[in-house]
Amino acid sequence: MKEFIISQNWYYFLIAAAACYLLGCFNFAVLISGIKKKDIRSEGSGNPGTMNMTRTFGLKIGAVNFFCDLIKGGIPALAGYLLFKDYVFSGTAVCVADFTKYFFGIFTVIGHVFPVFLKFKGGKGIASTMGLFTVAISCEQGRWWYFFIVAAILILTLLYIIVFEWGSMGSLLGVSALTVWQAAEYVVKYSYCLKNGWVIGMLALLLAINLITWIAHRKNILRLLAGEERRTSVRKHKNG
Repeated sequence: MKEFIISQNWYYFLIAAAACYLLGCFNFAVLISGIKKKDIRSEGSGNPGTMNMTRTFGLKIGAVNFFCDLIKGGIPALAGYLLFKDYVFSGTAVCVADFTKYFFGIFTVIGHVFPVFLKFKGGKGIASTMGLFTVAISCEQGRWWYFFIVAAILILTLLYIIVFEWGSMGSLLGVSALTVWQAAEYVVKYSYCLKNGWVIGMLALLLAINLITWIAHRKNILRLLAGEERRTSVRKHKNG
């Protein structure tokens, strides 16, 4: 493994943060609804995200939007892994890729939720975050089979939404499950150096990504607590 000296290469992180934020700002819901001759921001809840796209255009269009955002969230994680998988931070045995997967990814999620081109009013980041975790966890060296566990969590999330029809809560539970799993993996992997700044940084990034999705859903959570949240019926929208 090669050593990565942050004091000499910090600008890589700065460039990556800007590029990933701009990538996150690209909103597929706005693009797809424009192709359909509508503006999703003027439809339903007004949120340019998968749930509102499903309610407005039906399950097929909602699924297309979901997978586009999923891929958008996965690209930075894959880039962070491929670019730095052969490096460790100078003076440590901490893999740089373990940090950059989520460092790159969080800026994409921030761009999705707070896009500068849409007056900082974007989607809620669930699909992009799930794409980020799917790629980040699945590309663990020698653990390709993790992908199937991630897929199982995504399927369970979808089943929760189908059965209970609480889209926002199901989405948050799915993202939280992925967050806890990855955090547990890092705690085990770096149990010998949990006080290392880069390891603490990784765990902080995971927490921050999870918090962003919860903050983006704060109104949904308040409506859920008040019993006023709209249900998300997949079966109702399947022919939309």
